[in-house]
Amino acid sequence: MVFNAHLNLILKSLPFLLKGMVVTLELTFAFLSIGLVVGIFLALGQVYGRRSISLLISAFERIFRAIPALVLLFLFYFGAAQFGFNLSAFAASCLALGLRSAAYQSQIFRGAIQSIDIGQIMAARAIGMTQFKAAIYIVLPQALRLSIAPWSNEYAVVLKDTSLCYAIGVTEMMRQGRYIVARTFGNALLIYVVVAILYFILVIIGTRLLNLLERKFRIPGYEAKEKGEMVERML
Repeated sequence: MVFNAHLNLILKSLPFLLKGMVVTLELTFAFLSIGLVVGIFLALGQVYGRRSISLLISAFERIFRAIPALVLLFLFYFGAAQFGFNLSAFAASCLALGLRSAAYQSQIFRGAIQSIDIGQIMAARAIGMTQFKAAIYIVLPQALRLSIAPWSNEYAVVLKDTSLCYAIGVTEMMRQGRYIVARTFGNALLIYVVVAILYFILVIIGTRLLNLLERKFRIPGYEAKEKGEMVERML
């Protein structure tokens, strides 16, 4: 009897939770897209920019990595109104956590860029390419391929961070779960367990797809080169 009641509650709740899941995925896509575009420019600026530019980017990166995600949400959502900007909860979330993701992604891309052999830049310069063109056409395509593995971890972190948007009124999966508990006076633990399972499924599916993408775009011979260098260092 209790099992049937729980099953019935889950079945009635699923359409609302799936509706919230769509918003969760929209947030995740927005955060990662903003982080990807801004993060690439930040990484290039840190590696190839002048010292003043590099220092400014480093300050941006450290500020957004140091401030908790929930505090950033409040700052962007309530702070925008103080300056006369009427941002929706969704837009404020995208800006706050998208820029936060950019700070983290910039370090992923920076590490990948710096792992590319400097000889490739020197060879590109030798045939007449500017440093900018060499970075864009030679280094960046390789760096992006090397960044897929750590980027999958960023996907998982960003996806879970979407649950914090509940605090400023975005109707994502967590808030939908709260609405269900309030409307039905149902088993709160059961609803939140279902929400947790849905997050788990999204993380697993996303990371598996990114792992497949990593294998597809893996740079031939790169792992063998890394292993060879590691053996040389050990010797």
